[in-house]
Amino acid sequence: MKELNDRRVWVTGASSGIGKALACELADRGSIVIASGRNEERLEETCAHRNDLMHALPLDITDKAANRKAADWIEEKFGGLDISVLNAGTCEYVDARKFDSELVERVTRINYMGFVYGVEVSLDLLRKGRDPYLVGMSSTVAYAGLPRAEAYGSTKAAIRHFLQSLRVDLTPEGMDVSVICPGFVETPLTDLNDFPMPMRITKERAAKYIADGMRRRKHEIAFPPLFAFILKSIAALPSSVRNAVLVKMMKR
Repeated sequence: MKELNDRRVWVTGASSGIGKALACELADRGSIVIASGRNEERLEETCAHRNDLMHALPLDITDKAANRKAADWIEEKFGGLDISVLNAGTCEYVDARKFDSELVERVTRINYMGFVYGVEVSLDLLRKGRDPYLVGMSSTVAYAGLPRAEAYGSTKAAIRHFLQSLRVDLTPEGMDVSVICPGFVETPLTDLNDFPMPMRITKERAAKYIADGMRRRKHEIAFPPLFAFILKSIAALPSSVRNAVLVKMMKR
C-alpha cells in the first residue's frame, strides 16, 4: 500500500469524464493534482472542486512541444512528479463497409502518440519524485478484437503492451507502472455510443476503482471486475469460437 496524500500527481484528460472524476477523487484523498486538458474553461471547473490542491495546466497532448513545455512548468512549480496518470484519449468507431484510414490515423495520433509524448516527459519528472509511479489508460477492449474497434481497440492494446514492457525496464529503477482497463463508463464519449453498454458504471465509481488500485500499485486496474473477467474469458477462447461469439453479439 502506498498512500496518495501529499503526492504530486499529473492527470491528463482531466477536463471531463474519467479524468475529471479521478482528478477530483485524488484531490479528495490529499493529492496535489495538476489537471491537464485542452478546454481551459472546463479545466477551471475541475479545479474548482479543490482549489487548495488542484492546478489547471491546459495541454493538447498531440503537440510534442506542448508536452515538453507543460513538463517544464511542472518542474519549475513543483520540482518534479510522484505520479503521472496519462488518461487523455478519444474514441471513434470504424465502419468496415466504408473504411477510412484518416479516422485510424486521427485516433492513433491522439490515443497512442499523445500517450507516448506524455511518457517521454513524465519519466524525467518522475525520476525527481518520491516512490515514482506511472499510470496509463488502456481499456478492456484491449483483451480481444471487438466489432468496430479496429482503431480505438488497437491503440488501447498498444498502450497495454507498451506499459507491460516499460514496467520490466523500469523495475530496476524502482519505478512502478500500472495500466488501467475500464469497461463501459458514463462519460461524454460513451454517451455517443449507438449500442448497448452492459454493466456501465458512473465516472465517480470508476475513479474510486482507479484510486484504490493506484494505492495498491496494482499492475492492471481492470473494472468492473465481472465485465473484465467476461472479456478476458472471451479472449481466451479458440479463435473460431471467439469470432462466432463476437459476431453473434454484434448482430444482437
